[in-house]
Amino acid sequence: MSQVNNESQAKTSDIADNMTDESQLQLVSFGVGSEEFAVNILQVQEINRMMTITKVPESPDCVEGVINLRGRIIPVVDLRKRFDMELTEHVESSRIIVVEVDGRVLGFIVDCVHEVLRIDRNIVEATPSITSSSVDSSYIMGIGKLEDRLLILLDLSRLFNLEELRAIESTVKHGAARNAA
Repeated sequence: MSQVNNESQAKTSDIADNMTDESQLQLVSFGVGSEEFAVNILQVQEINRMMTITKVPESPDCVEGVINLRGRIIPVVDLRKRFDMELTEHVESSRIIVVEVDGRVLGFIVDCVHEVLRIDRNIVEATPSITSSSVDSSYIMGIGKLEDRLLILLDLSRLFNLEELRAIESTVKHGAARNAA
């Protein structure tokens, strides 16, 4: 039980570290499936409409491919695949959110981008314990309780483990070589 409490305290501390001031978080919210997620706005570099994605052989399952964004090769992760959700075709509202994760630039395909918002720290609760071993909630920083909906706050630094990040970096190398050819 103390391990759960320590994890909750650590996640609450993480939330405090991402504050725009002492009492608020500034976030970009987006939809994937029927869920609404948010990330710290400081990690978002830009939001783009869907564009041509170059498939890269032997890339991790969640990696859709790479994009060439003003001369930079950026791996693109489909969050539906990462979250093990039902796959659908991309639509007009689909976007690629370009973020920085631990010094690495990645694109995330989302179904839609909702808004930039500020929420009070006191409406964010630590992630509830999930006992199913098939569900990984380590990358969920907390749950924001808004008036009419719940907002899942993602900790991008925990979304991928080191092995997965290395595999994604390998995708970039292969994609850059492919684009150069």
